[in-house]
Amino acid sequence: MKASEVLKRYAAGRRDFSGENLRGQSFKGKNLSGADFSEADIRGANFTKAKLTGANFSGAKAGLQKRWVAALVISSWILAGLSGIFTGFAGGFVAYIFDSSSTANVIAGWVSLITLAVFFFIILRKGLIAGAGTAAGAVGGVGAFAGTGAITVALAVAVAGAGAVVGAFAGALAVAVVGAVTVALAVTVTVVIAVVGAVTVALAVAVAGAGGEAVAGTFAFTIAVAATLFSAYIGWRAIRGDERDAWIRGVAIAFAATGGTNFRRADLTDANFTSATLKSTDLRQTTLTRTCFHQTQKLDRVRPGMTYIKDTQVRQLLITRQGQAQNFDRKNLRGVNLQGANLADASFIGADLSEANLQDTDLSRAKLVQTQLDYTDLTGATLTGACIEDWGITPETQLNGIKCDYVFMRLEDKLDPNPHRKPDDWNKNFEDGEFADFIAPMVQTLDLYHNQVDDPRLIAIAFQQLTETHPDAELDIVSIEKRGKHRDKVLIRAETSPQANRSELHHDYFTTYNDLQALSPAALQQLLAEKDGQVKRLTGLVEAAIKRPGIYAQTYYSQGDTMSESKGNISITSGDGSKISGLAGAGESITGSAIGEISGTVSVAINELPESPEPDKPGIKELLAQLQAAIEAESNLDEDDKAEALEQVKLLADAGKNPQEKGNQKMAKRATTMLKGIIVGLPTAATLFEAWNKLQPLITKLFGL
Repeated sequence: MKASEVLKRYAAGRRDFSGENLRGQSFKGKNLSGADFSEADIRGANFTKAKLTGANFSGAKAGLQKRWVAALVISSWILAGLSGIFTGFAGGFVAYIFDSSSTANVIAGWVSLITLAVFFFIILRKGLIAGAGTAAGAVGGVGAFAGTGAITVALAVAVAGAGAVVGAFAGALAVAVVGAVTVALAVTVTVVIAVVGAVTVALAVAVAGAGGEAVAGTFAFTIAVAATLFSAYIGWRAIRGDERDAWIRGVAIAFAATGGTNFRRADLTDANFTSATLKSTDLRQTTLTRTCFHQTQKLDRVRPGMTYIKDTQVRQLLITRQGQAQNFDRKNLRGVNLQGANLADASFIGADLSEANLQDTDLSRAKLVQTQLDYTDLTGATLTGACIEDWGITPETQLNGIKCDYVFMRLEDKLDPNPHRKPDDWNKNFEDGEFADFIAPMVQTLDLYHNQVDDPRLIAIAFQQLTETHPDAELDIVSIEKRGKHRDKVLIRAETSPQANRSELHHDYFTTYNDLQALSPAALQQLLAEKDGQVKRLTGLVEAAIKRPGIYAQTYYSQGDTMSESKGNISITSGDGSKISGLAGAGESITGSAIGEISGTVSVAINELPESPEPDKPGIKELLAQLQAAIEAESNLDEDDKAEALEQVKLLADAGKNPQEKGNQKMAKRATTMLKGIIVGLPTAATLFEAWNKLQPLITKLFGL
């Protein structure tokens, strides 16, 4: 079917083009969203810049048309011939061993043989580039002997290297285009030409040396055949995915994709390639969000560009959906489709799984530490026993139907052996749907986790730049926390507007942060000189968080493109209850106190509120008094958490003086968010837990939240 006919019928409402012959047709820049091309022949079709969201290519056959296959096969034979010429001459040079008329030539022949052996050994172990460099060094090392000998060795290595590269590429190209039969033919061509060249040179050497023709010819023949087969092996190894020969593989596949199916810069979001054949297909700069590659054939023969398909391990996972106990730490898995995959016991520490389809996946006991899951669909996934320390879920993360009996909030290690199981009672599990309710308070913030902080100023600059670049995100730091015992780790939590793309914010922040780390000291000083006092104040807060556990900053929020302080005071408490000084700017105060002092301060703030006009209906004053009493009486809270919870009650009391004022509503929202984070870790039977569930809806309603 012609492309014009497909587009005409698509415009008329038809979406089913399954089984059609679309070879060589061009759909460049066209919108074919939702079209069904299952079992279609799309070899040589051009879908460059096409919009193919939700399109079905299951069972489709992509790749080269026959005329392109023939052209590339002939090209591989030509390259094989060139490899044979180079290899033949290399074998001939080694035959100088039998040139008895010249001692220098005999030495050169032996040195050439030894150098070639080293050269091919390095190729075998570390790849062609490393081999070439080592061989060049060897040539320089043996070049002390005179004229002819050194030149002979250099030529032998040079032509051998050229033969290996060209031969390996010819083999790789043959495999990428057709397969083993073509490789066999290419090797045969190479051997024939190599033998002719080697014997010719060897005979010339032998004649010059007045004898030894048969021995020299046989020796040259052996070297030529061995080198040729070796080149073929390197080509086969490259196409099989050996990282040592990745560049040969990349160039061969690029050639093999010439004239093949082209999806370059197309939008394949939610497209389906189940059981499709994608050999010789161009996927560079293609949008592959949630694209299904389950049981796809020849996915290793595509031209992947910088997409996640370039990673061999990820590619295999996409095809088989079997990743149990595998390590995917810090891999870019953004947008992958792993629906129904077995990922039990797998490790995703620091990995990016944003926008991924993880519906019905088995993530039992998986390590999801610092894993980014913005806009990720976890519907129906199993998370029992998973470690979710500092994972990056957001309100856009789909958690419907999660199957989870319990989780761990910390990754167990020697420094912190307590994995912080939730529920805390090891004999109790989450009820159906309870896990989603448990985790809900944690999805309200952008979490910026730093494994190590060498210079707090970089955090301050990066965050300020983020607020300037994304003013609509309404970034608002709600806490700065030290994480882990005896470790220099910091977690910054920032509230954002509901419409903000937290995944993009997270990416932009750390891109800036990493760029800042690469600056020279002089460049950093110049940048700091250009920044205002906000950077200095935020730097101080980060430094304080590093030095003391449990630091919470409550007053920074974004207005427009600058960070400014709220109308209230900055209130920061340390884990030991001591005062933190030296951080306040003009008009700010920083206080720290023990439980008794905090309790008294909270009581004064609550008493300043007006009483409820309706005796039988408690107002903000009565509700906060009940909350204060519940916090102070809760035996499951340690002193640090009680102090922090009371600080939040005081903020609610301050905001309650004018609960409908926008700034006070924002302060109240932050305070309730912080209280949720403290209380959610309590046993569900705890008095405070029950009191909070009753009081929180009434308090937020009074603030119009």
